[in-house]
Amino acid sequence: MNPPPAPHRVFTAFRATALAAAVCLTVVGCSVFGGPGSDVDSGASGAGMKVALIAHGAEGDEFWDLVRKGAEVAAAKDGIDLTFVSDPDPEGQAKLVRDAIAEEADGIAVTLAKPQAMRGAVAEARAAGIPVVALNSGIDAWQAQGLLSYFGQDESVAGRALGNELDARDAGHALCVIHERGNVAIEARCAGVRKTFGGQTENLYVDGTDMDAVTASIAAKLRQDPTIDEVVTLGAQYALAAVESVKDSGSKAQVATFDLNTDLVKAVKSGAVQFAVDQQPYLQGYLAVDGLWLHHTNGNISGGGVEPVLTGPAFVTKKNIAGIEKFAENGTR
Repeated sequence: MNPPPAPHRVFTAFRATALAAAVCLTVVGCSVFGGPGSDVDSGASGAGMKVALIAHGAEGDEFWDLVRKGAEVAAAKDGIDLTFVSDPDPEGQAKLVRDAIAEEADGIAVTLAKPQAMRGAVAEARAAGIPVVALNSGIDAWQAQGLLSYFGQDESVAGRALGNELDARDAGHALCVIHERGNVAIEARCAGVRKTFGGQTENLYVDGTDMDAVTASIAAKLRQDPTIDEVVTLGAQYALAAVESVKDSGSKAQVATFDLNTDLVKAVKSGAVQFAVDQQPYLQGYLAVDGLWLHHTNGNISGGGVEPVLTGPAFVTKKNIAGIEKFAENGTR
C-alpha cells in the first residue's frame, strides 16, 4: 500500500552544465539553488541560468520521474542550474514557487493542476520579472494567469479521442476512475470521454494515495454492476490496479488508460491493457526547460504565447508497442 503524500514533498534538485553529465542531488527541505561554489560553468550556453520546475505530483510516482528526466536532459544541453521539486498539496506547491522567487530564479516552470491555488504565487513571480511557463496541467488557465507558454496535452481532446476509440471497439459501459478529486486535468479526461463515447460513462472516485483501496473500490463496483465492460483509468499505475480488480471481481471488463510506465508497456504488449493514451511526460519536462532557455537566450516564446505546445494524445497499442518498448526500457517513455 502506498503511503499518503506528505504535506510538503521535495523530490530532487538537479544541476547540469553543457559540458558535464547530468547529476541528481537529493535535497532535504525546501528548494536550494546553486550559489557561490556552484558547479555551473559560467561559459556554458545557459550562462548559469537558474530554473525551477515545480510540479504537483506525489513522491514515488513514475510519471514525474519521466518529467524530471526530460527536464534534466534539457538542462544538461543548455547549461542550466535546474531544481526539480514537487508538492501534491496546492498550498505547499505555491510555497515552492515563492521559494524560487526568493532564490532569484531566472525562470519557473509550473504545473497548474489546481489553478486558483497557484494564482497568487504565479502573479508574484511575474511581478518579480521571472518568466513562467506551464506544463502538464492548466491548459485552460495558463494564458489568463499571464504565463509565457504551455507544454502538455489538451486533456479534453485526449478524452474525446479515447471515447472515439471505445466506440471503435464496441464498448457499451465505461467506468472512468478518478484518483484525485478536483484536479482539473484528470477531471477533463473523463468529461471528454463522456462527450464522444456513444455508450454510458460513469465516474468512480477513489483515493489515489492508497493503491489497495483503489483495487478494492474498482472490484466492488465491477461486482455491483456487471454491465461495465470497460474500465478507464487516468494513470498507468491505476490501470495495473484495475487489471487486478477485474480478476478479483470475475468481471470480463477490458482496461484502457491514460499515461505510460514500463510495466504498463508490458501490459499493453501482453493484452492485459487494451491501449494507453500517452501525453509524453518526458517531452513535457524537456520542452518546458528548453523553452525557458530559448526565451532567456533568444527572446523566443514557444507557441507564440497564444497556442499551447501539444505533446499528446499519442495512442499506444499492440500495433505500435514494439517501437516504444525500447524507450520505455531506457526510462524515457
